[in-house]
Amino acid sequence: MADYLLFASERYALPILQPLAQALQAAGHRAHAWFVGGAAGAALPAPVRMIGGPREAVALRPRAVFSAANEVPTFVAGAKVQLFHGFNVEKRSDARGHFRVRGLFDLYCTQGPATTAPFRQLAARHRHFAVAETGWPKLDPLFREDDGAAAALRAPAGARPVVLFASTFTERLSAAPHLYEEIAAEVARGERYWLLTLHPKCAPALFARYRALAGPNAAFVETEQLVAAQRAADVLVADTTSVVSEFAVQRKPVVTFRNRAPKPHMLDFDAPARLQAMLERAFAPGAELRAALAAYADAIHPYRDGRSSERVLAATEALLRGELGRLRRKPPAALWRGLQIRRELGYWGRGA
Repeated sequence: MADYLLFASERYALPILQPLAQALQAAGHRAHAWFVGGAAGAALPAPVRMIGGPREAVALRPRAVFSAANEVPTFVAGAKVQLFHGFNVEKRSDARGHFRVRGLFDLYCTQGPATTAPFRQLAARHRHFAVAETGWPKLDPLFREDDGAAAALRAPAGARPVVLFASTFTERLSAAPHLYEEIAAEVARGERYWLLTLHPKCAPALFARYRALAGPNAAFVETEQLVAAQRAADVLVADTTSVVSEFAVQRKPVVTFRNRAPKPHMLDFDAPARLQAMLERAFAPGAELRAALAAYADAIHPYRDGRSSERVLAATEALLRGELGRLRRKPPAALWRGLQIRRELGYWGRGA
């Protein structure tokens, strides 16, 4: 039995870490969680033990720290494992986006071949971290029993098809301000049942508008319910958000509004008035679209067994046993970033 620390700085990390906590507990280990920033005040269900601050985290001396953020507290003991907070949706250039290497992690657990190959190339160049393709813990509940969570979200729809709407917080990419009137009209018609959600960083006024649509034809879904909502829905309407990739892994149709990098598996459009027509296409997908969805799903996340969390734990143990190779010392830039993280977390004490 060993102690492990789960680290997050935003609420959207909770559904990434929860399946991993369950896998740790099933293996007989103790899972602890430390949530800061936008995730502060949130919690994972017992028996996960919540850490109150940096001194507690240092005293814990965990065997590994699993981070669903871009960063990790380097002054805490244990292997530093990157889980990622989303798929690569090409919001930014590789150097500034998904493939940015900050020198903080010992192991990158990649989601599928599309990201594994680039990270292995980076690992060969830098040699201070290892890479293991594991799949993404967040998607484990998509492919295994979820205690009826998805069925409960779908139940109010009755026999109607279900549409999920999700939007990024990045203002220049967000569909939420542009599609509100059309979605409100669709909800009012009631032909389909809508599950509505927004990125936690979206403006409060936008949240209020979408929450107000809840009723007999729609429900607002919190971030922690997002995976269940994806499982419950038949079609997704979104923009340039990683939810598009998460949903497409199920090989279900996705309708995207002004996606930054539209792909063959997406039904992309740029005029809000076309939403209804795009939904009609999504609910009657042709063979070409179904093939594109399957190919994309296999490239980004081929694992459909609901056991990515177990693969993350196995890869971490392989790293700790030295089976993933000898790692170089972290670059000088990592030391500087480590000091910045200490300042942000308010800790200048001794590291473990």
